[in-house]
Amino acid sequence: MNQKELGELRRRFKPERSAVSRIYGCYVNSQKEVISYLDESLGLMPQEEAEKYLSLLKKALSGTQGRNLIDIVFTTEQVADSDEHRLLSALRESELKDGEVRGALYEKIMGSLDLGEGNYLILLAFDAYDVPYRGRDGENQADGGDSVFRYIICAICPVKEGKPELGYFPGENEFHNCTAGQIVSAPEAGFLFPAFDDRAANLYNALYYVRKPDELHPELIDALFRTEAPMSAGEQREAFASALTESLEESCSLEVVQSVHGRLRERIEEHRESRDPEPLAITAGEVAGILADCGVEEERVAAFGQACQERFGGGALDPANLIDSKKFEVKTGEVTISVDPEYSYLVETRVIDGRKYILIPTGDGVELNGLAVGLGEPSAEAAE
Repeated sequence: MNQKELGELRRRFKPERSAVSRIYGCYVNSQKEVISYLDESLGLMPQEEAEKYLSLLKKALSGTQGRNLIDIVFTTEQVADSDEHRLLSALRESELKDGEVRGALYEKIMGSLDLGEGNYLILLAFDAYDVPYRGRDGENQADGGDSVFRYIICAICPVKEGKPELGYFPGENEFHNCTAGQIVSAPEAGFLFPAFDDRAANLYNALYYVRKPDELHPELIDALFRTEAPMSAGEQREAFASALTESLEESCSLEVVQSVHGRLRERIEEHRESRDPEPLAITAGEVAGILADCGVEEERVAAFGQACQERFGGGALDPANLIDSKKFEVKTGEVTISVDPEYSYLVETRVIDGRKYILIPTGDGVELNGLAVGLGEPSAEAAE
């Protein structure tokens, strides 16, 4: 799925656009016991409540692809004959109306997911989307569609105790302490099945959602899809950093890493500005080319390629998962220097009188803890 297809589905989650007629689910306590089941008609509930349910489901399609939204690929064998694919297909084909099938999904989630001590709500919905035909100009033509995308969406939402607050009691004309009760939070995890690829159903794929890119809940991925969880964004960043340091050794200088981060950041910015709906990707070979441009020895460049092969396999990488494009921080044993990544090129190294320094040129407008200060004139000894 790409960003355009995701956006197309997200726009469905409004009462006037959605074909979701019922909301299903169950409320689970910290002991993994069902407190209550949910089976309600959206059309019979107040509009504000319906909008909140749809908003929670919509959030299971939010975030960044490759970080919050993970593409799950089923093997041909799984699609042909496997318990996990059979269950998801049964949920879709029954339009979630089969309580026994829904119960089987609840059991899988409750038996695997660990959200700590809190309670959570499992939400389920079925939608049938009459996919409009898209003309050559990219505009939808509502009367030209001839396919229906039938899918299920699931959102797993933590339920938290409300905090005591002062509230106004009209009958007493006074303010007293009151608690809102139990509040449903944004989804921690969720999924869409099947995937919406090329604006049609792809039974070989599902889309998995997590709120925190570094917490993929691999136990839930295994229970639902019987596939190994991909590396989280944090794990990819650590693996990339170790590939650089271990393969480059003494060649892993500030200037080299600075160049790698700068080039990757440029790719991320160019992709964002281009509004390309397809996810951004880069190969280990392209990163190796950056290292070669920096003058890294051929032997070290080859070692880096091998290290990436061992850690990531031969697949493409998402630059946004390899670096923090919004952060450039240099640390020594005593000092931490944070620089806007856009100006990271200003940081350089020098050897002065046999001692290594990290230098940042300055102009006017220097502040110390918010106080404007001058830097004074260098001493004669330093100038020499």
